Amino acid sequence: MNKAVLIVLILAVLAPMAFAAEPAFTEDFAIDKSDLSSTGRNPYFILEPGYQLYFKSADGDLTITVLNDTKLVDGVETRVVEERETEGGKLIEVSRNYFAISKRNNGVFYFGEDVDMYDKSGKITGHGGSWYAGVDGARAGLMMPGLPLLGARFYQEVAPKLAMDRAEIVSISDIRKVPAGSFDHVVRTEETTPLEPGVKEYKYYAPGIGLIKDGDMELVRYGAVR
Repeated sequence: MNKAVLIVLILAVLAPMAFAAEPAFTEDFAIDKSDLSSTGRNPYFILEPGYQLYFKSADGDLTITVLNDTKLVDGVETRVVEERETEGGKLIEVSRNYFAISKRNNGVFYFGEDVDMYDKSGKITGHGGSWYAGVDGARAGLMMPGLPLLGARFYQEVAPKLAMDRAEIVSISDIRKVPAGSFDHVVRTEETTPLEPGVKEYKYYAPGIGLIKDGDMELVRYGAVR
């Protein structure tokens, strides 16, 4: 066969592969509401009242606490997980996040959040990012699958024009050291949103613990609230 003809044939085969679209992010999860619980344990996301993660960065700290509180969102009893973030010793944000976990496969679903933003005087200045599944077309997203698979892509929030965070699992075998310790078999996610094209953030989850690193925030301690 003529060499030029052979090259053309090879390019004809490879070109579609090179320009093939990336897999879409899953945004419909066919959730069975009767299968969901407000309490449970995913290997990478613990949803048990009293469990707490404490993070620090050069600028501030972040405390994530699984509260005793629950909230009914879109017909589902969800667990309230509070995040309190400070900067320079001043409270800048408090969010109450609503999660439920599948009793069948341990997938953790995200049903919305209430957000309070603070100024330096301690006054609430806004509620940007607040949303609820079942309101204005918003639906629950998947925060963490029961079995993380490399390359999985899914929306964590499905609230058009308000909150559309999505994640891709880019590693399931990271080794990571933070002030709380050294961990292996760490899941690393790359988070993006179509609301802010080009912006990427990375989060790291250790088995049996949950989130250990979020941007510059690194886990310092974890466990039951004392």
